[in-house]
Amino acid sequence: MSITTSRSADGSELVISIKGRFDFSSHQAFRDAYEGAGGADVNYKIDMSETTYLDSSALGMLLLLRDYAGGDKAHIQIVNCNSDVRKILTISNFEQLFKIVA
Repeated sequence: MSITTSRSADGSELVISIKGRFDFSSHQAFRDAYEGAGGADVNYKIDMSETTYLDSSALGMLLLLRDYAGGDKAHIQIVNCNSDVRKILTISNFEQLFKIVA
């Protein structure tokens, strides 16, 4: 598992890329990736193109990011999910809370 971040040139978007398993062992690294990034002023993009698995603790971490980024006013996209990850997000009704892009 590795989590990397990159910021757009104008600083308005933070991309968090998750590689491998996204589970409780990722908690601190994921939190470190977004804390101090600007909260509600930033558009977040969670790139799951290399995410192979996620569990309930990962869902909880996404909810913590949503709260940090402004709750209902947060601008968070989850992008490039494989079919297994997308299925978990759909079953969990995360499409109601996040913009999920194929």
